[in-house]
Amino acid sequence: MYSDSVLLESRSARSGMTHHVEILDRVKTLALAPDGEHATTRDVAAYFEVSEKAVYNLASRHREELEANGLSILQGSDLQKFATFNLKVSKANANSYPQRQRSLAVYTRRTVLNVAMLLRDSEVARRVRAYLLDVEKAALPGPRESAPVSAALEPRVAKLESAVVDIGTMFQELGPVIHRMSVRMERIDRRMVNTERLVCEMSRRMTDMGEDMRVMRTDLDGVMRATGVRPTLRSVED
Repeated sequence: MYSDSVLLESRSARSGMTHHVEILDRVKTLALAPDGEHATTRDVAAYFEVSEKAVYNLASRHREELEANGLSILQGSDLQKFATFNLKVSKANANSYPQRQRSLAVYTRRTVLNVAMLLRDSEVARRVRAYLLDVEKAALPGPRESAPVSAALEPRVAKLESAVVDIGTMFQELGPVIHRMSVRMERIDRRMVNTERLVCEMSRRMTDMGEDMRVMRTDLDGVMRATGVRPTLRSVED
């Protein structure tokens, strides 16, 4: 929630409120040019009950911000068209648009509201800011507005809590099963290790037997050479 001092100091805070132009008429009537859309520096000064110089100085300091909200500096043909149109519409305001001016600042209602949020030494501007703050406060959601949201969330929260409880129960039931599976896996691992050991031992023994047979053949060949006995085909086959 903004305060009066925040509006005076923060451009971002002001930028979010410049659309509430209807508040200007709640405080007092703003005199506009005959086109019904623009006010001159003289009109703005009269509205805020300050001097034209005060409005001029403020517009010079905050020109970029005010131009973003509708301030225009009319010159040349634009000034001529504005003055000609308004003079034709209302002869009574002829003195408000002197033909010899080189430039003329014109404000939209949005710009005037922006000025109200910048002008410190004006009771009218303070009243406009007070209305703005009241409107923003009323727009904020209160407890009654947030209550239905909470009520709508309660069933979902209850379902979520129930689901969490069910998941916890499921893990508790799966715990013993997972433990038994783990024990079985360990047993299988041990059996596989023992099987690998047995296979290795059998391979080693077969290697030893092959070596023994090679030695026996070598010895047999030596005996036969020493005795002069030659093995027959049958004896070889046997």
